[in-house]
Amino acid sequence: MDVPGPVSRRAAAATALLRTARVPRECWFLPTALLCAYGFFASLRPSEPFLTPYLLGPDKNLTEREEPTPERLLVLKVLWDDFLMCYSSRPLLCWSVWWALSTCGYFQVVNYAQGLWETVMPSRDAAIYNGGVEAVSTLLGAVAVFVVGYIKISWSTWGEMMLSLFSLLIAAAVYIMDTVQNIWVCYTSYVVFRIIYMLLITIATFQIAANLSMERYALVFGVNTFIALVLQTLLTLIVVDASGLGLEITTQFLIYAGYFALIAVVFLASGSVSIMKKCRKQEDEESSSRVTTL
Repeated sequence: MDVPGPVSRRAAAATALLRTARVPRECWFLPTALLCAYGFFASLRPSEPFLTPYLLGPDKNLTEREEPTPERLLVLKVLWDDFLMCYSSRPLLCWSVWWALSTCGYFQVVNYAQGLWETVMPSRDAAIYNGGVEAVSTLLGAVAVFVVGYIKISWSTWGEMMLSLFSLLIAAAVYIMDTVQNIWVCYTSYVVFRIIYMLLITIATFQIAANLSMERYALVFGVNTFIALVLQTLLTLIVVDASGLGLEITTQFLIYAGYFALIAVVFLASGSVSIMKKCRKQEDEESSSRVTTL
């Protein structure tokens, strides 16, 4: 027995509307027509293939003779010889080592900076500007890269010392970001960190490319990136992962600051030795020229 009321009246009205509604033909006619047309035109294909005769014809002048494929061992030998030839250059080796080491540390800082900021200023307690900081740091980094093109410096002489100096500045920025419990100081340190890295990685890219032929770009940059990712994986397993040390986020950034400081020390020592050798070589040349004139 139906219970009269507004609910039953609305249900009855909806049922009547569905019964009287008619599905327009356009909703099924157009897709059906398109499918029929597709099946018809898909069947219109030549009875014999025409691509092979066209490629073998006078227009393309290709041949059916297959070129012998080089053996895998031969390919690996060629790659190994190119690898040794590329990294036998001391300037290229120096910039590549910095590339791999600094890119590893850069990835770690960028990947876990949000977690550090969350401990300094939880997002549930105040408004955060993490996305804006990322955008500003990228923009200022691009400006710094543009400006560095107008700086005249002998990178072949002072390159390692500059790498040491800027790596030390990166270490200081990461250390301040970790120890000063102020979100705005963290933001500022992060911006400085990214500006310096983007500046140096651009210079490193140019210096590596200047010591290479174009055919070896992919080999060297691929090897550098691969080493950086391997180092990052090891650092993550040791410092971050629970199966390793599983350190707190503040301790992790303290280790990252020490990591960049170690890079600075290594390149300071290498740059000092390189400058001393160049100065000694220059003194020998001057003394030999004096003897010749006498």
